[in-house]
Amino acid sequence: MPRPDRKPRRVPLALAAAALSLVLVAACGSTQPTSSPPAGGLTSVLPPETASPTASDAATSPEASATSPATPIAAPTPLPPVKISLAKVVGGLPRAIGLANAGDSRLFVIDQGGKILIVDGGAVKGTFLDISSRVSTNGSERGLLGLAFHPDYASNGRFFVRYTVSSGDVRISEFHVSADPNKADLTSEKVLVNVPHRTQPNHNGGTIAFGPDGYLYIGTGDGGGAGDPYSNGQKLSVLLGKMLRIDVDHAAAGHNYAVPSDNPFVGQAGKLGEIWAFGLRNPYGFSFDRETGDLWIGDVGQDHWEEVDRATKADGLGRGANYGWSVLEATHCFNPASRCNTAGKVRPVAEYNHGAGDSVGCSIIGGFVYRGSAHPELVGRYFYSDYCSGRIWDLAAGGSSSQTGQLLLSPHLNVFGWGEGADGELYLLATGGVLYNLV
Repeated sequence: MPRPDRKPRRVPLALAAAALSLVLVAACGSTQPTSSPPAGGLTSVLPPETASPTASDAATSPEASATSPATPIAAPTPLPPVKISLAKVVGGLPRAIGLANAGDSRLFVIDQGGKILIVDGGAVKGTFLDISSRVSTNGSERGLLGLAFHPDYASNGRFFVRYTVSSGDVRISEFHVSADPNKADLTSEKVLVNVPHRTQPNHNGGTIAFGPDGYLYIGTGDGGGAGDPYSNGQKLSVLLGKMLRIDVDHAAAGHNYAVPSDNPFVGQAGKLGEIWAFGLRNPYGFSFDRETGDLWIGDVGQDHWEEVDRATKADGLGRGANYGWSVLEATHCFNPASRCNTAGKVRPVAEYNHGAGDSVGCSIIGGFVYRGSAHPELVGRYFYSDYCSGRIWDLAAGGSSSQTGQLLLSPHLNVFGWGEGADGELYLLATGGVLYNLV
């Protein structure tokens, strides 16, 4: 985990001004800042290093009983060798952290400060949405964090955003496009969900995405702080540290959404019906394979291990799954540090450690399974990267449940987020506010 005085390697000093440390996301379990961020809200200060859980933390763990320790993932899954590179699409996006598509040639780039920009034909075409005045960027991991277009956007013009508000809460809101297809209607906001998040400023999650079932999935961080101090990852009475699943096409129980009746904890005392899966630390980047419907989650680790989780559509997309945090960090005991209870916890499909001096990484940035047509040799590979090292790996989307990522590229960039075009081509946003196409 990077210390406050150690910056990611070979990153231009201009990055500090770019204010994109959001995706440290998480790199470490930082505690509440001791001072306010600089004027302007966004900051590129690395999260402070945090200690391993104390004995008292372990005592409060909901599953601290001793059983056999978890074993590391070691078995590689062979993939045919392939060479990839990054082709610059456009620059000048200093706070860009991700993108989404609306089913056409446009790429909608998420600006952490509160804007959604349109990129088309290799150029920035304008601002689709500007809610900067509603978004709180008081803390390096806060801001406008996620965007998802309704599956029927072409006919209903509905889209959804995720952002943090001044209280620290994480908000999911619905907006509509205006009569101008390149402008959103600012007056159309309808708040769907407020996830309480007021104690710590970090681990706010990022992605929101529609699954193959038409429901909206929301990955939430554990509430921040070092080592999940409130044990939110394993609590089913809070929305933090979870994958949520809601129906945005119906309203029920006084909400602007409904809870699908097949969510695993519906109607169970002391458990929230919105929860689809739990035991996540900060699922900043997740996606659905557009061909198989499988769910891929890049869950950011604490001090040593980053993980990729896969939930196949055939196996119910991880319905009710427990991914282990904070009992486990990837496949390794975390709380307690040894002889933890691994029963009933889903193993990640892949993991990697931070390495000496963050030479391998510090924070996973989950990507996508390539399903485009421009590069047939990339089809069926899940791509992901690391924020600190910039390394890019792939996994076999249809491979075994235990794989070792194949290192493909070390571009010496900070990677802030991935995106997928309507045509299945993949993009990433990196150092200096540059949008790249994976080729």
